[in-house]
Amino acid sequence: MSKDIKMADIFEAKNLIYSIARETPLYKAQHLSKTTNADIYYKLEFLQDTRSFKVRGAANFAMHLNKEKIKSGLTTYSTGNHGRATAHVAQKLGTDAKICLSKNVPQNKIEGIKNSGGEVVVYGNSQDEAQEKANQLSQSENRAVVPPFDHKHIICGQGTLGLEVIEKIPQLDNVLVPLSGGGLISGIAYAVKNINPDCKVYGISMENGAAMYESLKKGKPIQVEEAETLADSLQGGILLDNKYTFEMVKKYVDEVVLVSEEEIKEAMVYAFYKDHFILEGAAAVGIAAILTDKIDVFKQKSAVILTGTNISNEEFVSIIKK
Repeated sequence: MSKDIKMADIFEAKNLIYSIARETPLYKAQHLSKTTNADIYYKLEFLQDTRSFKVRGAANFAMHLNKEKIKSGLTTYSTGNHGRATAHVAQKLGTDAKICLSKNVPQNKIEGIKNSGGEVVVYGNSQDEAQEKANQLSQSENRAVVPPFDHKHIICGQGTLGLEVIEKIPQLDNVLVPLSGGGLISGIAYAVKNINPDCKVYGISMENGAAMYESLKKGKPIQVEEAETLADSLQGGILLDNKYTFEMVKKYVDEVVLVSEEEIKEAMVYAFYKDHFILEGAAAVGIAAILTDKIDVFKQKSAVILTGTNISNEEFVSIIKK
């Protein structure tokens, strides 16, 4: 089904979403560039109103709904950031949203969803169980379910991020993207590879509970038990009936790299002290991969997608103090 997606769909998304999302800056990572003898740029997606990239896909999905469907309200299942994005989009479109979360979602992300106007429904011990609740709400209240990743409009919305990067740096050598369900990297990789086929696309996941990585190893989507991780935004499965992202990651992503919890923590500390950026764990995985030489960027131009900053003050302070 990934054949359904065309570059025209990503350009259409670009025309649609900027009333809700925004184009974010590319920032030259001065210290990391000097340290690695490379040109490294950070894509500052944490500057979105919801403090993560997720608003792009959610906006594109919702803006393809008819007015009656929007009026009935939205729902979704999430590890936090997509839920906040869906709540924000609903508010912008003059409707409401019920966000289904598992018991694993941190309190600060629950508060972020509420602050964005969403009603939080806590259900189950995993994102898969939260999805069941969202589907129930869709049936009983006629709400549109905004998928987190495996949908054409979500992928194309996230693909606008890839367009922004490659239009600014056409001769880009590498792009490093946090990898969970694959919606972000599928959109970015598709956009980037269509404009510059030589650019390498790397997916970065945590070592524990990396569902896409394990599925790629098995050659099909599989269920992976969620494990506690600093990169909690990368938790969750890829759906056993995955329609888009599994095949797109197989086709367009050059390599998937895993980083440890300690490496993620060191990257968060590095970004804070060298660039004064507060990053959640999932957003720091690309920096971790570079700092540990898991990806060779020597004398090349690389873009690192910094996906979000939704971490509690208390947790962040405890990390940078250690």
